Amino acid sequence: MDKIVKIRHRGSSHTLKRMWRYKWLYIMLIPVIAYYVVFKYIPMYGITIAFKDYNMFKGVFESPWVGTDIFAKIFKSKNFWLSIRNTLTLNLTTLAVEFPLTIIVALMLNEIRKLRFKKITQSILYLPHFVSWVVVAGIATNLFTMQGGTINNILNGFGISSIPFLSDNNWWVFTYVICNVWKNIGWGTIIYLAALTSVDESLYEAAYLDGASKFQRLVYVTLPCIKPVIVTMLILSLSRMMSIGLDAPLLLGNKKVIGVSEVISTYVYRLGIESAKYSESTAIGLFQSVTNIIILFVADRFAKLIGEDGIL
Repeated sequence: MDKIVKIRHRGSSHTLKRMWRYKWLYIMLIPVIAYYVVFKYIPMYGITIAFKDYNMFKGVFESPWVGTDIFAKIFKSKNFWLSIRNTLTLNLTTLAVEFPLTIIVALMLNEIRKLRFKKITQSILYLPHFVSWVVVAGIATNLFTMQGGTINNILNGFGISSIPFLSDNNWWVFTYVICNVWKNIGWGTIIYLAALTSVDESLYEAAYLDGASKFQRLVYVTLPCIKPVIVTMLILSLSRMMSIGLDAPLLLGNKKVIGVSEVISTYVYRLGIESAKYSESTAIGLFQSVTNIIILFVADRFAKLIGEDGIL
């Protein structure tokens, strides 16, 4: 027992000596730790609003507890389930289009040999990511509106009738996906381009000597080498299936397409900001976060079952 105590004491003293040696690094970490404690961990107590009949005049601590009554109430709401359906529909559709296109664009960029042209192309593709959704929505309105929209004007010039891109449910989903892909596809290629730089060049040389064509080298060398990155990115994308940004559906949507544009974020916005139903909006947010975590674990588990490493 005395030996164990001595070993523990020796280990703790060694740790303290190392901390003192690198004290300035630890001091530099204090603002970061303080940021996460103040703005990330302490506000988590606000989750209790989902289990209270919250009154803004009584505050979080004085508002009475109601248990799971708030959840029972929102689960009976048709608008809640509508927002979930629309969120999943938009996210899955965007993922089905954007995910493979991002990989394809990264592979195409990787094949560009002229460095200057490659950098210019990358910059052009990255630029939309830094454009505000307010600007993107304005561009989309000018392009896709029924009366005076650029695309409909071109179609009318060829004798084709105008298409209701922003006022028909199916066409609105198409427009939403196109805008998201245009805005995010360039930025999404960064990780894949980084992964492509780690592919061993000797594998390409061996495949070339064996008579493999460029497409065969792509299929049998490049894609298998970056498969772990693809699986990781797919798992992370699936873990965000229940989350969707407020700006895109709110700015692109309108009353005519509310049946497909009303997602969880806009529904929470209308409940919490417009209707001041803070308990219900908090409960929906909590449900959304828990569901995303469950999807993450399920996707990771499935990846491991099919022989991949996963992320957890």
